[in-house]
Amino acid sequence: MVRINVLADALKTMHNAEQKGKRQVLLRPSSKVIVKFLELMMRHKYIGEFEIVDDHRAGKIVVNLVGRINKCGVISPRFDIKVRDVEKWVARLLPSRQFGYIVLTTSYGIMDHEEARTKGTGGKVLGFFY
Repeated sequence: MVRINVLADALKTMHNAEQKGKRQVLLRPSSKVIVKFLELMMRHKYIGEFEIVDDHRAGKIVVNLVGRINKCGVISPRFDIKVRDVEKWVARLLPSRQFGYIVLTTSYGIMDHEEARTKGTGGKVLGFFY
């Protein structure tokens, strides 16, 4: 079976494992986008440490869960967002302004919506987590 969206599969696997109360989850295959998304989640303390396992194929990632993810997902297609439109997307995707993040891919790399707003750059929406 061919995987269409690797990031969507990884986030759905993490969300399902979190709902079942698991402490660890195995994500495969690995990609640079998944690693950057996980680094962003780890920086905001939504997940614990993660380890990339190189199996000389597509790779695997073992993620330690801390029980803080309520929902995470991918926005497909990857819509373009200008800096002035970020607030509309925050209101549309997140339950509250106090918590949760929208992940954007910009010319400066993959970052959350707050960092993109401070840098004054827009980009394409990858996904969200809260």
